[in-house]
Amino acid sequence: MSNYFGIDLGTSNCAIAKATDAGLPEILPITQVINASGIGESQLLPSSLYIPAIGEFPEGGPQLPWQHGGTPSFLGTFARDRGSLQPDRLIASAKSWLCHPHADRRGPILPWGSTTVETKLSPLEVSRHLLSHLLANFHSLNPDTQLEHAVITVPASFDEAARALTLEAATQAGLGEVTLLEEPQAAFYAWLENQGTEWRKQVKSGDLLLVCDVGGGTADFSLIAVTGKDGNLALERIAVGEHLLLGGDNMDLALAHAVSEKLSTAGTNLDEWQFLALVQAVRTGKEALLLNPSLQETPISIPSRGRKLIASTISAALSQVDVQQIVVDGFFPIVGPEEMPVLRRAGGLRESGLPYAADAAISKHLARFLSRAKANATSSPELIEAIGGSERLNRSPLLLPDAVLFNGGVFNASALRQRVLKQLSQWAGTQIRELEGSHPDHAVALGACVYSRLRATGDGLRIKSGTARSYYIGMESSGMAVPGRLPTTKALCVAPQGMEEGSRTAVSGQEFFLYTGESSEFRFFQSEVRAGDQVGQLLPNANELEESARLKIEIPPPAGHQAGEEIPVRLEARVTELGNLELHFLHPASNESWKLEFNVRLQ
Repeated sequence: MSNYFGIDLGTSNCAIAKATDAGLPEILPITQVINASGIGESQLLPSSLYIPAIGEFPEGGPQLPWQHGGTPSFLGTFARDRGSLQPDRLIASAKSWLCHPHADRRGPILPWGSTTVETKLSPLEVSRHLLSHLLANFHSLNPDTQLEHAVITVPASFDEAARALTLEAATQAGLGEVTLLEEPQAAFYAWLENQGTEWRKQVKSGDLLLVCDVGGGTADFSLIAVTGKDGNLALERIAVGEHLLLGGDNMDLALAHAVSEKLSTAGTNLDEWQFLALVQAVRTGKEALLLNPSLQETPISIPSRGRKLIASTISAALSQVDVQQIVVDGFFPIVGPEEMPVLRRAGGLRESGLPYAADAAISKHLARFLSRAKANATSSPELIEAIGGSERLNRSPLLLPDAVLFNGGVFNASALRQRVLKQLSQWAGTQIRELEGSHPDHAVALGACVYSRLRATGDGLRIKSGTARSYYIGMESSGMAVPGRLPTTKALCVAPQGMEEGSRTAVSGQEFFLYTGESSEFRFFQSEVRAGDQVGQLLPNANELEESARLKIEIPPPAGHQAGEEIPVRLEARVTELGNLELHFLHPASNESWKLEFNVRLQ
């Protein structure tokens, strides 16, 4: 019997699931350091890495079953909890750094801003450590089972560079063959598996489904169209959102500030260490109040660092009113369909770090996503057909769904699910329904496992997706030189939105010139709202696109050519079976070729 595996490499938590040919997928326990004196198991591995100071654990600290000798760092629950007390030694949100285009994702930059850590790690290395831990844990619990192939999930908003780096981290961790799957799609596969044949009772041909995924550190949106022909239903992912660093952690921080301000008004001021402890405490309180609306308040204890032998505590309370006003109304306000989020803060200079969302109103970000999704669908006759025709486009300035699948720990709270449904229903002028039977905490890992089995057996309904964006390469115009004016950068479409795994497409009927033997710069662009662009289409100005990467490399000249020569080449784009996008330069005369992967590396 074959085994299939799915890995949720989450911003806040990781999980791993397993299934067989016949059985339902299950979440596997993850062995990890729980506290300074021992290890334990949990279904989630916090995506936290703690780098201890020299001598902090004289005997190396608690050892995992597969470890030998001292531990230079800790992963998981203990790392998260210890790091809340020593934040300059904690690495969190490495996944967000992995997709930050302006960060040195291969460089030792984490913990960001720390001046105490002797040896820092790169976002790529942290991702490798997390995956290595999951793999070692699996082999420790299943010594007779090989993890031959796994599906790892990534946000739908990950660009090609971040996807390629995730694959590289998996290879370095020893995972072997790996396929990437977008997290909202994984959540939907988990829902399909959970529903069995009953899923057709909740959706029908012509429906448009929103996957609304808000986790600890990120918010991710996707739209899936349900199409039908001859009584058979099919699914197609037609839009994905931008990468938003906005989630449950922001809510905890906002609540902690509210409690801290009340304490300060009463004469008790918290130091930085106590405030970090408060953030941890309000997380538990927030969850209790959201899950039990009849609970008026919950007590909070904050440790005090005094000189007394027995440390005292500071008592506070988190009220239901605080949670409703700050979390429900603050992060999910009822807004009009035209109310878009603030995309950048007013200051002209920003401290270096992660590009957190400037606007905390998730409702506004959802409106922006649905507005851009409409613009994207309008540009493509195929997408107009997939959503049931242009009538849907005429109903609203937003491309509104018929039903919502919720995912992410934030949506364990019914109050937040109901607020999103209320907002969507107000925009639509009719009731938007919830797809029942979701499992927000573990759906992504379970769905990745289901997809792994589907890929291997071909048995099941597959979501048609392909590339989430259209991709372009910058091209210098060949016009005459004009004093004082630089050549315009045009943008050549090399991969249209929806290009599927295992496919290739050539830019036919056109010849281009490639500069060889000396360093040259290549610019890459992308768009989420130009689904109608076709391969070979040349945009007169790349400024209307989002620039995703720049690469300075030297391409060696082919045999018989000198350095500095321009050689004629043809272009071909390929999406590998693993979901990686490649661009090939083909030189027909010498039969040589060069490959540019969108992890900005020449091979």
